[in-house]
Amino acid sequence: MMMQFHDSPTQKNSLFNAMNRFLGAVNNMDQTVMVPSLLRDVPLEEDREMMGSMKSDDEEGDMYSYYQLLKSIRGDIEWGVRCAAADERLKEGMKITRMNSSTSTSSSASFSSEEDEEEEEEDLKAQFQYHLTGLQGVLSKLTVQANSLTKRYKQEIGIGGWGQ
Repeated sequence: MMMQFHDSPTQKNSLFNAMNRFLGAVNNMDQTVMVPSLLRDVPLEEDREMMGSMKSDDEEGDMYSYYQLLKSIRGDIEWGVRCAAADERLKEGMKITRMNSSTSTSSSASFSSEEDEEEEEEDLKAQFQYHLTGLQGVLSKLTVQANSLTKRYKQEIGIGGWGQ
């Protein structure tokens, strides 16, 4: 059960709201697309610019592949990423972060440990804000793409004017 939030001016750009908008758009897409196989071989011509950024090496580049990708991302958000490769990338990133912080700590041995802790905290805060901003931007783009796919599906099956 997802918690519902009321958008106040301070919460409008929260990560929770970005995730809820994305999940809502994908759920709407999933409820609208009753026959996903109809999306096979439907070209992306109208939405190529917007959806081109989602294409990965193993995708065909049709609407069906984007439908599957959006549902997969929804699953990753709801249930967590269960991929060994993702775990390895996370561990590797943590090792790099530790190496960078230990390098800066050892190179600045003249600093007191209190100053080192403050610097590390600032670095972690900056990293968090950078990744949070990126995640919110990606979720926003994915939400637009899910809404676009839903609209395009309706057009393909002849109900383009419904529910808009």
